[in-house]
Amino acid sequence: MTSPALEVLDVSRRFGGLLAVDQVSFTIAQGGLSALIGPNGAGKTTLFNAITNLFPPSAGEVRFLGESLAGLAGDRIARLGLIRTFQSARVFPGMTVLENALAGACLHVRAHPAAQMLRLPGARAEERKLRGKAEALLDLIGLLAFRDSAATDLPMGAQKNLEVVRALMANPRMLLLDEPAAGLNDSETADLAALLTAIRDTGVTIMVVEHNMSLVMGIADQVIVLDAGKLVAVGSPTEIQANRRVIEAYVGAEG
Repeated sequence: MTSPALEVLDVSRRFGGLLAVDQVSFTIAQGGLSALIGPNGAGKTTLFNAITNLFPPSAGEVRFLGESLAGLAGDRIARLGLIRTFQSARVFPGMTVLENALAGACLHVRAHPAAQMLRLPGARAEERKLRGKAEALLDLIGLLAFRDSAATDLPMGAQKNLEVVRALMANPRMLLLDEPAAGLNDSETADLAALLTAIRDTGVTIMVVEHNMSLVMGIADQVIVLDAGKLVAVGSPTEIQANRRVIEAYVGAEG
């Protein structure tokens, strides 16, 4: 039996006297696309931060492909194949679109720095391979024509897609995407949905924090709902839409 991609086991996160995440447990199957939703202040980003040890859990455990992430630094977690993005687009200023994409592969470059400086054949071959992969991904999202442009000159939607490309260059086994549709118009959101579905279809497991319910219900295999730091429900989009506890969490008991 295939082990889950991600296991969140009774995870809590405190900030002083505030219990932001309270004993949350769920699993995510390999190759699936899961969405983490909930009202503002539900603890979604805090949970993401706990999963990736940006702010480690105060209690509980997170396992990635069966391995505990307790005590692991961010670069070690990334090397295992668990890659995340953040709410706001974080492109590197002073670098082109292509250079930003290539930066995602830094953990997996095999050529020694000296070989790169001396432009030895092996280093040049690896560079060509990575450049070809980056250009193919940029072409997929319609940014290849802007590969030599400053990344900071791109519209916000394009910058967010570029951040996803940079994450893909890290050879992820699982992607954690924090509000990838924030600030996108309808057309950009549709492009994002197509991109995420294409990524999932290659076998990469995806988990998104997202407020856009239309996007979530259209692409997610599983929806996880938080409210006030507690797990409210886990199920398919159809099950979640009919769940009374979820409805009350969003609109209140009277609604």
